[in-house]
Amino acid sequence: MLEEVGVSYRTEILEYGPAMKSESYLAINPMGKVPAIRHGETVVTEAPAICAYLADAFPDAGLAPPAGDRGAYYRWLFFAAGPLEAAITNRAFGLAPPEDKEAMVGYGNFPTVMAALERAVEGGGHVAGKDFSAADVYVGSHVFWGLQFELIEKRPAFEAYWSRLETRDACRRATALDDAAAGEAGGG
Repeated sequence: MLEEVGVSYRTEILEYGPAMKSESYLAINPMGKVPAIRHGETVVTEAPAICAYLADAFPDAGLAPPAGDRGAYYRWLFFAAGPLEAAITNRAFGLAPPEDKEAMVGYGNFPTVMAALERAVEGGGHVAGKDFSAADVYVGSHVFWGLQFELIEKRPAFEAYWSRLETRDACRRATALDDAAAGEAGGG
């Protein structure tokens, strides 16, 4: 998202474990999780909130629809943060709600979530309309992660959607930065 915004920024990489639970980091995010951003005096945690915040803070990047046209944009940001993330996480842990309890689970069941996601990304467009948005950054990251770790099926619609996103210049730059950071940390 920072690469999509196109402004300079400084990255601080925290190793999982004690650094994320240090007093100084818990002052930034009491959950001891990443990511978190500091923009001036504003601290934002939670990836979809960061995406929405940056889209609003840097409107010239064109990553959010006009205020009156944000229904689908918000829908898919929060769909990814709620039902999609929960369904994928539960699948990773081998968990599924009993059929008679699906109404008690925010996402219902995994097949329903995947069908909704597939309908949203099929057809060659973007998740929240004709233009690329911060919602694509966030939904796309879930699609990529799910495909990479085989937690979502390799459906043509998912693969085509990710292919459209991974060719964006910002995605390529971010991937190169991630790869370089992993190499410096001995992870790649």
